[in-house]
Amino acid sequence: MPSDRLLCLHLSKTISLVPLLTLSILSSCGTPGIPLPPSLDLPKPVTDLHAKRKGDKVYLTWTEPARTTDRQPIRHFGTTRICRSGDRPLETCPAIAEVPSISPKIPSSKNAASQTETYTDILPESALTSPFADLTYAVEVMNGRSRSAGLSNKVLVPAAHTLPPPSNFAAEVTADGVVLSWVPVARRVEIPGLYFLYRIYRREENSKMEITIGELPLDATPTPRFVDHNFEWEKKYSYHADVITVISEKAGSEARVEGDDTPEVAVFTHDIFPPAVPSGLQAVFAEENGRLFVDLIWNPGTEGDMAGYNIFRHERGGAAVKINPDLVKLPAFRDMNVTSGKKYYYSVSAVDVRGNESAGSEEANEGVP
Repeated sequence: MPSDRLLCLHLSKTISLVPLLTLSILSSCGTPGIPLPPSLDLPKPVTDLHAKRKGDKVYLTWTEPARTTDRQPIRHFGTTRICRSGDRPLETCPAIAEVPSISPKIPSSKNAASQTETYTDILPESALTSPFADLTYAVEVMNGRSRSAGLSNKVLVPAAHTLPPPSNFAAEVTADGVVLSWVPVARRVEIPGLYFLYRIYRREENSKMEITIGELPLDATPTPRFVDHNFEWEKKYSYHADVITVISEKAGSEARVEGDDTPEVAVFTHDIFPPAVPSGLQAVFAEENGRLFVDLIWNPGTEGDMAGYNIFRHERGGAAVKINPDLVKLPAFRDMNVTSGKKYYYSVSAVDVRGNESAGSEEANEGVP
């Protein structure tokens, strides 16, 4: 045996006599340092649990831990316990379900995407005990030996009842806008501090984003309807609605719970609706520097998509003829093509940007001396 190997063996036997000197020499002999305690393989507790309630479902999301509490990769994955409590603080996990823990990939960089886990809790009637109580949720990630490092962060959702969605939800495109109507929802019982709203949503075709376009109190009218004016013509939209439970006496603030959605209804906002018929038409003869003309004025249209007006004229017993080559942009027109001794009859129509034209206005007449 080489002499340096014999020296190392001899020194290791005398470590109790000269521990510091021996430790220094042993390190030079390639012997490992002070050994680390074995890892308990406990997954780090979840810190980003989120909960959202809609109807009788609570949707939980969290990031699955990839490392243990001592920063080592998890070797043996167990299950994740779903914890819910409604009547006491959540100190331990009263598990309502267990789901398999999926072995996540350990991020190779700070920008690497984490693995998100989900669970949907369908609430039993027994969990909805009080409209002003909260349900507390947490998750507990276990290792292969059913041990954990503790509960995740805790999240709260209101425990109030929700109402079913409106029935017979329908949408109709009209000249005034998209008219939405439905059969009213009956509340279960009157509870002070609790009220309900219809909420209406709109989504443009091929878009995942929906927007809230209006709310209406549940008891506002026996025949509920809502008119959407803020859309664009010649587009496809989908609409749906739900009933919002508003808890106004919850710790001095207001909490809201969404009910389930109606089925979506789709519409195509094809504009086949002409502007309103112009009103207030007046015709006045005038002369300037020997030139004869008839001035026409009328009330302007109020539609946002107004493009202009057409002017029609005829003599007694004759057919009306359009006398403007291009659309008249302002609610006024001067007819310079008049002859002394004749009487003219005028009417005006309105035209929108898509070419829809109204009927003619009431006639106004004027004679030319």
